[in-house]
Amino acid sequence: MFRFMIKKAAVVVLLVFGITLITFLLINMLPGDPAEGLVGQHAKQEDLKRIRASLGVDRPIILQYAGYVSLIFRGNLGRSYYSNRDVLDEILKKLPNTLALAASAVFLATVLGILFGFISGLNNGRMVDRLLATLSLTGMSMPVFWSGLIIMLVLSLKLKLLPPSGTGGLKFLILPAITLSLPVISSISRITRASVIETLDMPFVKVLKAKGLTAFRINFVHILKNTLIPVITVIGLDFASFLNGAVLTETIFGWDGIGRFTVDGILKRDYPVVMGCIITGTFIFVFINAAVDIIYQFVDPRVRV
Repeated sequence: MFRFMIKKAAVVVLLVFGITLITFLLINMLPGDPAEGLVGQHAKQEDLKRIRASLGVDRPIILQYAGYVSLIFRGNLGRSYYSNRDVLDEILKKLPNTLALAASAVFLATVLGILFGFISGLNNGRMVDRLLATLSLTGMSMPVFWSGLIIMLVLSLKLKLLPPSGTGGLKFLILPAITLSLPVISSISRITRASVIETLDMPFVKVLKAKGLTAFRINFVHILKNTLIPVITVIGLDFASFLNGAVLTETIFGWDGIGRFTVDGILKRDYPVVMGCIITGTFIFVFINAAVDIIYQFVDPRVRV
C-alpha cells in the first residue's frame, strides 16, 4: 500500500507539471494581447509596452513559463491582471461554493442512481425496468445548459418555488445541484442495473437461496455490496469531474464558484486566473482518482492481490 501511494504521488506531480506546460503553451498561442484587454486597442504604444513589461508577457515564452513554475513551487499562483488580487486567495474563497455544489450533486446522484438502478436490475425486462431505462437515457441525452434552463423555467419562473440564480443557502443550491446531478444519476443507474443483473447470476446467490436466506437479506446485503464495487469508481470520478466541469451550471445559475471564475478569466484573458483554476482542478481530479483507487482496494480484497 505504501509503494502504491508513493507511485500515485509521483503520478500527481508529473501530471500537474505536464498539464501546466500544455495549458501555458496553449494560452500563449491564443490571439490577442492581455495588455490591450486591460486598456483597450486605442491605447498608446508606450503604455502598452509598459503594461506588458509589468505583466511579464514581453519576455520569451520559456522564461515566462520558468518564472511561473518557480511561483508554483513557492505556493503562489500569481496575481490577477484585472483585480491585482492573489489568484490562490480568490480560488480558496470560491472553492467551498464549488465543493458544496459538487457534494450536493454527488449525494443526489448516488442515492437516486443506486436506487433506480437496483430497482431496474431486480425487475429486469419488466415495465418498471423499461420505464427507468427510458428516463435514464433521457437524462444522459440532455445537455446541462438545456436541462438547467428547463428546470429554472419550471421551478423558478413558473412555480415560484426557488430563486433562479445567485449564491447563498440551501434554496440557491437546489437547482444547480439537480441540474448537475441529472446525467450522473443516469450513468450510475445504468451501471448499477448491469451490476445487479450480473451479480444475480453468480453461484453464491444460488447458495444463499439454498441456505434459506430471505430475499431482503440477499438483495440488500449481499447483492448490494457486490454491486457497489464498480459504482464507487464512478462516484469518485464524477465528484472530481463536478469540481472541474461545473462551469456551465455555475454560469447558468450565477453560482460563485471556480467554474464561473474560470469563465470570467477566459473572457478577460486573465491568464493567471485561468492557469490557477486549471492547476487546482487538475490536482483535485488526480487526488480524488488516487483516493478512489485506495478505497477500491479496501472494498474489493481481490484488487490488493
